[in-house]
Formats: sequence, structure tokens, C-alpha cells
Amino acid sequence: MTYDVVVVGGGAGGLNAALVLARSRRRVAVLDTGEPRNAPSEHVQGFLSRDGVAPAELLGAGRAELAGYGVDLIDDRVEELEPGLVVHRAGGAPLHARRVVVATGLRDELPDLPGVAERWGRDLLHCPYCHAWEVRDQPLAVLGTSPGAVHHALLLRQWSADLVYLPHTRPTSEEEAAQLAARDIEVVEGAVERIVVTDDVLTGVALDGGRSIDRRAVFVFPRMVPNDALLTALGAESEHGWVSVDRTGKTSVPGVWAVGNVVDPRAQVVTAAGNGSAAAFAINTELVMEDVANAVEERG
Repeated sequence: MTYDVVVVGGGAGGLNAALVLARSRRRVAVLDTGEPRNAPSEHVQGFLSRDGVAPAELLGAGRAELAGYGVDLIDDRVEELEPGLVVHRAGGAPLHARRVVVATGLRDELPDLPGVAERWGRDLLHCPYCHAWEVRDQPLAVLGTSPGAVHHALLLRQWSADLVYLPHTRPTSEEEAAQLAARDIEVVEGAVERIVVTDDVLTGVALDGGRSIDRRAVFVFPRMVPNDALLTALGAESEHGWVSVDRTGKTSVPGVWAVGNVVDPRAQVVTAAGNGSAAAFAINTELVMEDVANAVEERG
């Protein structure tokens, strides 16, 4: 089977690319494993007209729209992109494409502390712009397990005056300590032992020596790892650990675009959707010009 475009990944970026391409009368397939990064979250935030919708509901509505335009929605895992744009999948025959969009997202590597994985996306959070409004003015903590944790805390002070910073095993520098103090963010020393949960609600953080502090939500900045094996196997150029793309999402590999978190750790759902739209415009334009060149050649 040959498609104009095969989209790998069915999140907001991939689905929006497929939508614009389908409306451009392109033959499109979307392959997805149904494992979105934001599955643990109850709501999508900051998306105009969709603020507060459940992630599964948003994706379900998107898939229904695509089905109405004749897009082939295939529940399968892509194992390899072969040069020449052959898409090898786990559960069926390879697909051939004129162009490919990779929207495989990223994975969050969380600190190895008791309670963190279980509360992830509920009251153990990471993105201030996604989650802080819902816990505004409550007792919050920032877990200092990453180089960007102090900056994380300085951002979160915007949403709550009752905020503590837990350096854990990463001592703060003199400059960081001055910044935290200037914003009245208390620094509580000591290694974190676990997240305290009572009746399925986060109630605090336990520290070494039997100490604990009362909190209602904890923010942590995870290590974000792109799911970019398909792209790197093709030799896509990278910079600082992330595949490089132009403003439309085009990679260094001919015919291959990448959108959303697979190339941009900062992309929220609404951003990824916009990335998908921009990629679709560029892909359709390129296909049009290819079709024109072929038609001219055929006419001799």
C-alpha cells in the first residue's frame, strides 16, 4: 500500500498533521500504539476551547474527525523507517509513503523515589503552565533532582506563596540560594525518602531522620528522553540530544518531518497540534510541486 503521507504517532501533533493533509485530499495513514505521554493526566490545559478536556477524549474526537475524511487509522507499532520511506510495522505488511511525519513524543524519566511513579500526573506534577492553576495558593514543594529545579521553583512562586524547595541531594549554589530567598521560597534541607499519601491523596513529603512536611502537591522536573530511534536510525541530524528540524518540522532526512515532543521537549498539546499543521502545509506544497514536475516531464 502506498500513501501520500504516513504519520507515525497519534497524539495531537500527528493527528493534526493528518487532518490538514486529509483536507488537502491526500491519502494518509496514521499508525499509533495508544500510549500517549499525557495519559496519567486528568485534563488537557491551555488549549483554547479544549481547556479541561480529558486527554483520551481529545484524541478520540480527533480520530473520529480523521475517520470522516477517510484517513486510515492503524493500531500498530512502527519498528523501522527504511530509506526510501518504507514503513515497517509490527503487525502487518510494510507501507510505502511519499512523505513521513514522525510524532512519537518523549518519555519522562522520574526520580527513583517511593510514591513518585504512582502519583505522576495526579498530584506529583511537572509543568507549571499545565498544572499550577489547579493547585494555586496551596502548600507546594519542588523536588530538586535536576539542574533546572531551582528555576522550576522560581516559576511556581507565581502560583503559590506557600512554596518550599527540597534540594534532596543537589546542594544549591550561592546564587540559587539568594534567588530563592528573594522570592521567599523556603529551602528545606535533607534527602527525600518518599511521597506521603493518605487516602489516595498526596499529603506531604517524608525526609531523612523521620521528618516530614505537609504539602498538597509536589513538582518535579523529569529527564525528558525523545522517542527518536526511528529518526536517528535514518541518520537525522541532531543538536544537544534532539533531532534538528526547520520551522516546518522538516528533518535532514529527505521526505521526513518530525513534530511535537519528539523534537521539542517544551511543546504542549496545543503547540504540538500547531507543529502538525505547519508540517502538513509544507508537505502538501512539496507534493504539489513534485506532482507538477512529474506532469511536465510526462508531457515531454
